[in-house]
Parts: sequence; structure tokens; C-alpha cells
Amino acid sequence: MKKALVLLNMGGPNNLNEVELFLKNMFNDENIITVKSQLLRKFIAFMIVKGRKKAAIENYKEIGGKSPLVKNTKNLIKKLQEKSEDIHITFAMRYTPPFSKEVVEDLKKRDIKEVFLLPMYPHYSTTTTKSSLEEFVKTAKELKYDAKISSVKRFYKEEGYNKAVIEKIKDRLGSDDSKEFDLIFSAHSLPQKIIDSGDSYKDEIEDNVKILEDMLKKNALTFRKIHIAYQSKLGPVKWLEPSLEDKLRELRDKKIIIYPISFILDNSETLQELHIEYAAKAKELGVKDYRVCSCLNDSIIFIDFIHRYYIDTQY
Repeated sequence: MKKALVLLNMGGPNNLNEVELFLKNMFNDENIITVKSQLLRKFIAFMIVKGRKKAAIENYKEIGGKSPLVKNTKNLIKKLQEKSEDIHITFAMRYTPPFSKEVVEDLKKRDIKEVFLLPMYPHYSTTTTKSSLEEFVKTAKELKYDAKISSVKRFYKEEGYNKAVIEKIKDRLGSDDSKEFDLIFSAHSLPQKIIDSGDSYKDEIEDNVKILEDMLKKNALTFRKIHIAYQSKLGPVKWLEPSLEDKLRELRDKKIIIYPISFILDNSETLQELHIEYAAKAKELGVKDYRVCSCLNDSIIFIDFIHRYYIDTQY
């Protein structure tokens, strides 16, 4: 076996003891805290971790004491591997184990000569895609890993991916009438200054929603109205708007379905924020019906998409 597919993601604590490690690594990433001074970045990271650690631990306790991201990634890989015995499929996380270093070392031991990197972010951002790809390639060079490494930077325009999204929305709607619901595509927020510096994330989210709107119509799914909102804001700087909380307040007397458009695998931002935190806020505001779609996870349609576009075509 000389070829490999490596899924890349940000990662999440595998236990409560890793919460501090996760926060520390994330906020020391120059793609996240974009100040030029490394010393200043370390100080900012220290202050954020100090202020966020306790609340973050409590949030993870609400969903079982760890992030579900690694488990969901392993489930996806298991099903992908069952369909592709001739290539090795693995994953690397940016801020928590397994890190790129141990993954690259394993690939070297296996004598794998070709690697295709698939970031688990449908839309490109310097804070996610760029950060993950750079880290893996940098680590490979440091470890003198002599292999052909290629990658994809975005896949939100691909029909197979969007079909999988539509299927998840259908599942959550069930037999109810879509016209009675507002559909909110909720994306992880970013500081406005990152977008202003040229990050294409916001534009790609909006483009993806337009694609999905057209596909929903073709599937005879007409919602009362379709919205974009942003979640997971942190700190006092200006972030992308509207926030999900503001959108829920605007739609307080409506029926709502939320699809987490910037996430492929369920994680703390979906299970804790959307299913617990924002669900409580929706109830407090008087939202008539609040539903959250699951992420693609190990969706059969999504697995077929990965095989068709990133395994069969590459190998």
C-alpha cells in the first residue's frame, strides 16, 4: 500500500485534560491571532485561555467530557476504508492529537509515496484550510518525508457534497411542510478584520447557500425564508453578522431548521452550541419549533462523494 488519503481538521479535546492544550494551540496559531509579534500573540493566547478554560471545560462536560470529533472522524474513515482497500486512509488534527508529526511518521514507516490531503472544511479560510495544509506540509519537510503531496482547498461547489447536505435537511424536516419553516444556514463566525484582509470564507458561504437554494427548489423544498447566520463569536472585536442569536431573536415567533453549513462532522460547536446553548435561547425567545440538522458525518452520499472525487480520481 503506497498511497494515502489524509483527512485534516482542527481537532478537539479527547478528554477534559486536553481542553487547555486545545485552546493554547489554537490561539497561538498565527492564522487565528494574526498579530505579527510572536510574543504578543503568546500573551493574547495566554489571556484568552485563562479567560475561556473554565467555561470551555463546562461546555465539554455537557457533551460527555470530550469533543466527538475524533470519534466521528474514525467512523467516517472506517466506512471510507471499507470501500478502498488499496489505499491507506487516516487523519491529522491541528490542535489536538493525532498531530501531523505522528501521522507523517506513520506514513513514512508504511513507505507511502503519494498523499492526498482533504481538509474537512467545504469553504476555504486562512483560519482553517490554510492553517491545516501549511502545518502538514511544514511537518513533512521537517521530517524529510519524500512523498508526492497534493490537496484540495474547497469543495462546496461539488454536486455530491451538496446532495448530502440536502439529504440531511430533508431528514430533519421529516414529513412536515417546508413552507412552514425558516431555514438558517449557520456558519462558524470569523473576526471581520480577517475577511477584510482578503479571506474568501464569507463569499464562499454565501455562494454555497445560493447553490443550495437552487437545489432545494429542484427538490420541491420551499422554505418560508432562507437565512445565513454566524455562531461561535469570541471576544470584543467585530465579527461576521448577523449572529445566530440575533437571527433567532428576529425569528422568535417562527418555526426554524438550522443546518451547520461550515461543519462536516459534529463537534462541540454543533452538539453543545446548537443543540444545547442555542436551543435554550430559542426556547427562551419563544421560537415555535427549533430543529438542528446533524452534520454529514458518515453519510452514505458524502462517502460516495469522497470516493468519486478524491479517491477514484486521484488513485
